[in-house]
Amino acid sequence: MNENFEDRDEVLDTVRRFERMVAQNEPVFFDLADFENIIDHYTTNTQYDKALQACEAAIAQYPFSTELLIDRSQVLAMKGEYTAASTQIENVAELDPDNPDVAVTRGIIATQKGEFAEAVAFFLQAAERAPDRDDIYFNLGLAYQSWQKFKSAAKYYKKSLRLNSDNDVAVQELLYCLEVSGRLEENLPFFQRFTDDDPYSAVAWYNLGQAHFRLNQPEKAIAAFEYAILIDAKFYEAHAYLASTYVTQEKYREAIAEFEVSYPEGEPSPEALCNIGECHEKLREWDAARRFYQKSIDLEPEMDEAWFGIGIILNEQERFFEAIHFFRKAVGIYAESVEYWLALAAAEYQVGNIVSALEAYEKATEVAPDSKDAWLNWSILLYEQGNFEGAIDLMRNAVEVQPMEAELHYRLCAYLLAAGRYREAYETLENALTLDFDKHRLLFEYFPELESQKALARLIDQYRK
Repeated sequence: MNENFEDRDEVLDTVRRFERMVAQNEPVFFDLADFENIIDHYTTNTQYDKALQACEAAIAQYPFSTELLIDRSQVLAMKGEYTAASTQIENVAELDPDNPDVAVTRGIIATQKGEFAEAVAFFLQAAERAPDRDDIYFNLGLAYQSWQKFKSAAKYYKKSLRLNSDNDVAVQELLYCLEVSGRLEENLPFFQRFTDDDPYSAVAWYNLGQAHFRLNQPEKAIAAFEYAILIDAKFYEAHAYLASTYVTQEKYREAIAEFEVSYPEGEPSPEALCNIGECHEKLREWDAARRFYQKSIDLEPEMDEAWFGIGIILNEQERFFEAIHFFRKAVGIYAESVEYWLALAAAEYQVGNIVSALEAYEKATEVAPDSKDAWLNWSILLYEQGNFEGAIDLMRNAVEVQPMEAELHYRLCAYLLAAGRYREAYETLENALTLDFDKHRLLFEYFPELESQKALARLIDQYRK
């Protein structure tokens, strides 16, 4: 993130001009600084093929630029072409062995290859030669984070941010490392110090707001984001985060108002439109929700959240056949979402597509074996089809995957009782009661007729204390 939005707009204009010239097969001529900005834009957005294309065009124009040769090596490493990347950087090292970027690039290659100790050594070597470069400490943070050493990663992300507080990626990674290591709250003073040192820094307030947001402190987050916006009304990322904070409080009207100003006028992002659609969905304003979801898809056909959102709306309207189409589009784009598979399975069941529903539930458990609902919903479908043995086998699998989840044991007990396998049922019930006695009520919610079974009641009473 950069406070200089004019500079960022200039970079985007340069990128568009480059892409237009490439598309029209025109000669490509840019200043060296422009090429650096184009390459940086693509790498920041993980568009490595385009970044490499820009590198080749730049080197054709500036064949003796060490910076461009280093850029090319780094992009090759990010693409996973380690041999080519290493060859390139060793050629540069012969020309300029003391260049800190040689060590940085060697570190990037080592990080990409999973050789973290070696990567750290290279980055520390670079930091000795250029101690004031924030990007070196940022790369050190990334290496330690990839190494699962979150405390060390946070240390170097902090060093990077002290030199350049505008690096939003460093902020996000730092917040993540502090969060997973349970140290975010104790590090709040780090973020507060920036606002104390420069109360008129929109970025400082924005970063503090993100920390409060992650700590589930919405009122403090809102105050920080509002300060950032007060300082810079066109701070689009702050508007987006403020909107997201309102969503967590179920203040959907306020969220919509902020999402609508979270992008330059007349240039809505598909993410913002999708978020607005979701807010209207939460307000049960189906027509408005679908309209915004569709606008999001028109801008970005691969916006899986928007396809899923339309499916949810149609599902709520009991238009299940139509909903299936949209749920299938969503899982086709992003097959790793258990939520998408469960929604698709439920819709398939509603229209009587039992086989398709069973297949979708199976996919859901493959994607998220720790999803209790996926196992439970799949099993009840088998049970309703009269396949008691199938339901029992399925719940045994679920219990193996999640042995401490009492609800799964209770459901297995119910299926065993339905199949007349009483001894196994009572053994399973004992396990369930030991894990969580209070959830025994679920047994009677599933099958109210079981309340009349005296043996069952006696066994439950034995565990009541």
